[in-house]
Amino acid sequence: MSNLDIALKNAMSIDGAIGAALVDYTSGMTLGVAGGTNEIDLTVAAAGNTDVVRAKMRTIEMLKLDDEIEDILITLGGQYHLIRPLSNRTGKGLFLYLMVSKSRANLAMARHQLRQVEESLEL
Repeated sequence: MSNLDIALKNAMSIDGAIGAALVDYTSGMTLGVAGGTNEIDLTVAAAGNTDVVRAKMRTIEMLKLDDEIEDILITLGGQYHLIRPLSNRTGKGLFLYLMVSKSRANLAMARHQLRQVEESLEL
């Protein structure tokens, strides 16, 4: 099993996890996917969020902020969507995407555990 598969499996072990993916935000390509539902095409959702990441990256650049995105939270009626750009040198241009159920997830723990998944990921 590859390191990516293990990382996505670990992301899916987060309480309330619905789906997880590793995405290249420069191309919109999904490099790995775990979970998802019949109603939600995780590949489409992950690729669509590349626009969110790119827009925020452009905004940070235009504001000349000497900072980087830790994570982006999108709150829906029944779900949280967490986007975590990889910060290590080999992960530049990639982000982890995690969908969790609002009713089953602890948002603080999900963020903490997703950070641990990122730290364990070797590309």
